[in-house]
Amino acid sequence: MTKSPALQSTNWARYYRLRLGITDGILITIAVFGAQLIRFGASVQEFQVADNRHGQFATNYTMISLLVIAGWMLSLRVFDTRESRVIGTGPAEYKLVVDATVRWFGVLAIIALIARAQIARGYLIIAFPLGFLLVLVSRWLWRKWLHAQRRHGGYLHRTVLVGTVSKVNHVAQQISRDPSNGFLLVGAVTDSAQNLGPALAGIPVTACFESIEQTIQETDADTLILTSADVLSPKKMRRLSWALEQRKTDVVVAPALTDIAGPRVHTRPVAGLPLIHIEYPEFSGSKYLMKRAFDIVVASILVIVLSPILLVVALLVKRDGGPVIFRQTRIGQNEQPFKMFKFRSMVVDAEARLNDLLEQTDGNGVLFKMKDDPRVTPVGKFIRRFSIDELPQLFNVLNGTMSLVGPRPPLPAEVAMYDEVAGRRLLVKPGITGLWQVSGRSDLSWEDSLRFDLYYVENWSLMGDIIILYRTVRAVTKSKGAY
Repeated sequence: MTKSPALQSTNWARYYRLRLGITDGILITIAVFGAQLIRFGASVQEFQVADNRHGQFATNYTMISLLVIAGWMLSLRVFDTRESRVIGTGPAEYKLVVDATVRWFGVLAIIALIARAQIARGYLIIAFPLGFLLVLVSRWLWRKWLHAQRRHGGYLHRTVLVGTVSKVNHVAQQISRDPSNGFLLVGAVTDSAQNLGPALAGIPVTACFESIEQTIQETDADTLILTSADVLSPKKMRRLSWALEQRKTDVVVAPALTDIAGPRVHTRPVAGLPLIHIEYPEFSGSKYLMKRAFDIVVASILVIVLSPILLVVALLVKRDGGPVIFRQTRIGQNEQPFKMFKFRSMVVDAEARLNDLLEQTDGNGVLFKMKDDPRVTPVGKFIRRFSIDELPQLFNVLNGTMSLVGPRPPLPAEVAMYDEVAGRRLLVKPGITGLWQVSGRSDLSWEDSLRFDLYYVENWSLMGDIIILYRTVRAVTKSKGAY
């Protein structure tokens, strides 16, 4: 007998979590016993544990290794690091792995302190970082595998959208932007079958809210996304949730909030109502001081490590007789102008020749970009391809006018055309890289560039910056959208 798609969806999620659990267990075991082997060799080492009644008793590191492994796996389980709501997309899975690991390390330290156990520090210094790194890498590899399966139509949640036409269109469009999110739209229930967007093309749409259960049954959906909270009365919503519970169908509510990340969204139960609390984005304070410190440390290290490359590129650029560094006025945080540094990649009179090329732009309507710009020098073409021309911006980071990660630094002429929405890009420092850099670069439309920058401004975090920096390395090596 063939299983229904909904049942298959439930099975893939369960088996995927099982695979994560088995992988976590294997890697943690390798890390912990590997640390024991590195620190003590093949011999069985003992250490003393205090006992108030009998003085001290001895135990060996094999026992403590088993305890570390069991506690670590339990911590990963307790902190829901393998739940369906966090696996597959977003940074929540990685953050939970970090939280579970750090907390178990703290618990173990407290246990050792209370028991006055003299555990070798070298053993722990090897075991925890190694196990932590291996688990994070394995989670990343499993996610890449999951995304590949989803691109081929597998490992997806069969989803029905419910709400007004405008909101269903909006949510469908957002979901269709990225197939790796794991939602496969198989149906929609709205207030009208008219004015349906392209994201709903080919999907059965019913214009009757009384047929929600029937639609879910006919489409074998395992997930319902409610896009409009006012289309169903509280009583109908309660009865619907009871009916969906029997079918093991997940209910997801999509509030009318776009481009607001999870850390800013909190539920606040009040008198049985799950109210949603939205925190304001932070543009100052301790988090920003941490971001500044991170910028200074990383930029300093990069300048030291990359100094041979900086010197060689400077000599190559200088060969044609022009200046090595190109300084251009850009607009920074709070609309303050500053000079942005780049290796010169064009002929000396490039600015004077710009007006003759404006009609040939390959840009997005606001920015001038040209794939085969005749002003680019041979050396400039190479350093642009791999974004080497932007390395001097590390000194902008050090002098405080830019950040490692942030919105793209705009020209004064661009800022003159900004409306109130686009102006929010200037609430934070511009960055050498950002979501725009890792999501298409010059190939993006103006709307998409603005959307990525505003998302970053509204939801930035230090962990998000680290992820963007990692993705930048991949984007630069592929050189897609760089010209």
